[in-house]
Amino acid sequence: MKNYKHVFDAVFKEMNRVVVGQNDIMEQILVAILCDGNALLEGYPGLAKTLTVKTLSEVMNLKFSRIQHTPDLMPSDITGTYIIEETSGKRSFKFQPGPVFANIVLADEINRATPKTQSALLEAMQEKQVTVGNNTYKLDTPFFILATQNPIEQEGTYPLPEAQADRFLLKLKVGYPSLEEESEIVNRFAATKKEVKLKTLLNKNHLLSLQALTRQVPVANDIKLRALKLIKATRTNKDVIQFGASPRASIGILLASKARALIRGRNHVSNEDINEMAYPVLRHRMILNFEAERKGMTTDDAIKHILDKVK
Repeated sequence: MKNYKHVFDAVFKEMNRVVVGQNDIMEQILVAILCDGNALLEGYPGLAKTLTVKTLSEVMNLKFSRIQHTPDLMPSDITGTYIIEETSGKRSFKFQPGPVFANIVLADEINRATPKTQSALLEAMQEKQVTVGNNTYKLDTPFFILATQNPIEQEGTYPLPEAQADRFLLKLKVGYPSLEEESEIVNRFAATKKEVKLKTLLNKNHLLSLQALTRQVPVANDIKLRALKLIKATRTNKDVIQFGASPRASIGILLASKARALIRGRNHVSNEDINEMAYPVLRHRMILNFEAERKGMTTDDAIKHILDKVK
């Protein structure tokens, strides 16, 4: 299998001309795209979540749209609606596509929208299509939803139901930048603003072939078995976990590990890939029990506990 590390390194280098730091998040967003999955991003305001996704879409020459979720947002504001069009005295209905008709859709603050509106994204996420009235419209491929949510503001929010959270391949946590990175951010954005013209390094066809290639990355049987044992451990480890992960997590952890191996320039999946991808794949698919919460454990602590157990 050919080494594609230079391709991904060039993508990250180009993105770093605009985005400072956040290299892990960039890599994990790319993992989700290569797996043809969606990602849920949790982080405080002002951590360049929107900027990262927008920059990635420019480097890959993909159509980008952003939906700002609010309590009064309607499903038709996302999917599109029929409008009356008059031509030569005759009236007819014409479909006006909504912002979901793009390649990369940023669903900003998804937990601010009502459950009815949140569910309008479900069909797009899973079936890559939208149904309006009696008609079903296929979405352009590649199609990727990146939803963001703010972990601190819970007033006036509608938390994602477990069934919908499960449809996200990865849940990513965005942290604050280091002192050096923040100094670079201040130098770059508080001084004279320069317009950065990004180079297009990939296109739709490249991405679709890379998605196909991701699935062909080989996994040794012992590594595959360990990944499945990890998922099973989330269901049997009742000392910390009340509800474990679904079979979607088994598919997700292996696919995500294949994508990470491809990005890192390896032609096989290693145990390190499984360990690293276990966190974003599992953190939104488990519910801790009362005892674990009482001790102040987080889902990441529970995942580490399982990784230590399943050698």
